[in-house]
Amino acid sequence: MQLTGLLENTGALGSLTAALGCASCFPALGSLGAALGLGFLAQFEGLFINTLLPVFTSLALLANVIAFVSHRRALRMLLGIAGPVLVLLTLYPLWTYAWSTWLLYAGIALMLFVALFDLLSPPGKACASCESEQVEGRPYV
Repeated sequence: MQLTGLLENTGALGSLTAALGCASCFPALGSLGAALGLGFLAQFEGLFINTLLPVFTSLALLANVIAFVSHRRALRMLLGIAGPVLVLLTLYPLWTYAWSTWLLYAGIALMLFVALFDLLSPPGKACASCESEQVEGRPYV
């Protein structure tokens, strides 16, 4: 399913872009965003943190769950939902703790890693009848 891959990558990259625009909340990502020429996004910080980051993160979470239903790859699903869950947990119940910023960084990095991994090695279906559908002898991952 190409749609789930598109949704997952859109969610991961959207979450990263939203975090890059928030220099006061996330100094490390904010300075990277400023170095990339995204400093003008600082004026939209409230919109990014309160609206866009949860929306894109939820989109990535939904895409990973839909991909699991389609492909039945449990390890990929666990890796795929771990990042969005970490980000959403950080944004809502864990925001007041000092270590929550690092948890957010880890969640965004994991989302980006899984999105890149899925681009480089797309998942295949894990079913017995799918063996005949393998392309060029490449086993499904």
